Amino acid sequence: MAEEDEVNYASVVFKAKKNPQFEAQKQEETVYDEVKVQSQPSEQTADTNAGLIPDKKANKRRHHCQQLACFLGILCIVLIIGIIVVWIYLVPDSHSSKSELDQLKDNQTTLLAENRNLTDLNNKLVSENENLRRNLSEFTVKFGNLTQTSAALESNITNLTAQNQELATQNQELKTQKQELESERNNLKQQIHNMTTERTELNVTRAQWTIDTYCPIKEDRRQCEACEDGWLHNESSCYAVNNPTDPNDWRNWTEAREDCRGKISDLVVIVDEKAKTFVSGKSWESSGNKGYWIGLRVEDGRWKWVDGSDLTESSWIKPPEEGRCAISVQGEGWKSVSCSERNRWVCGKAALSV
Repeated sequence: MAEEDEVNYASVVFKAKKNPQFEAQKQEETVYDEVKVQSQPSEQTADTNAGLIPDKKANKRRHHCQQLACFLGILCIVLIIGIIVVWIYLVPDSHSSKSELDQLKDNQTTLLAENRNLTDLNNKLVSENENLRRNLSEFTVKFGNLTQTSAALESNITNLTAQNQELATQNQELKTQKQELESERNNLKQQIHNMTTERTELNVTRAQWTIDTYCPIKEDRRQCEACEDGWLHNESSCYAVNNPTDPNDWRNWTEAREDCRGKISDLVVIVDEKAKTFVSGKSWESSGNKGYWIGLRVEDGRWKWVDGSDLTESSWIKPPEEGRCAISVQGEGWKSVSCSERNRWVCGKAALSV
């Protein structure tokens, strides 16, 4: 123990305990002796030796009583000493028990706290275990998917190997084709050279044709005009009004454009109000949905000219609709009709600057 307990010792006075039976016997013997002495005085006087026998017995009894009293006294002393020793040992034990009880209470508090912590930890572990089970389930599904993907990849590898072999064969074929193409390229180069020479000659011929067309020889000398014969001149453009009298000779928009291209021109492109008025005035005998094709049609939801430019004046015609082309009607302006319809047409090209 950390501290020593103080023990106070009490003073003890021992008294011999009287035996009631012994006292009663002693009184009876005393009375008996007195009676005997009174009844036999002569015998006590006559024979003193005879009177000594009872006194010896009384002494012997007293001696036994003294021994018994001494024994009882010693027993009481031993009992008292035992009680004192037990008290000495029990009192510190009570303090020790109290200290141990406090320690047990502290231990109980600590154990309760640890129990709560263990309970929380157990709940956390249960939650983590549940999460791990879900993750395991997900991983199992993913593993199955990966297995299927792996099988698919193996199949793809097999296919790719076969394709690689095919590509190797094709590569060899391409090498052969490359040699053939190189041979063809050399031939094409020669053809280009020949075509260049021919184009140069054609340009010269075309220039000569232009001169002959726009500057014909009249009265032994050349007289140049802005437009060739049969074309109408207006400012910087020339116009060819195609006006077949037989409706069977009329054409749809695509066919009319092909005819203009054959004349080294295209369907007319109108850029200002003056040109619009001129073409409208030359759209003879047209009315309703029958007029003259011009180079305007709907492409990608917008009105476009054949030269690729957009129509800038949206008020000249109705909003665009797919599959529609424009015609010029005398006195009515432009109208939107189906490109498949058959009409007359107007070609246009730049006038020759002289």
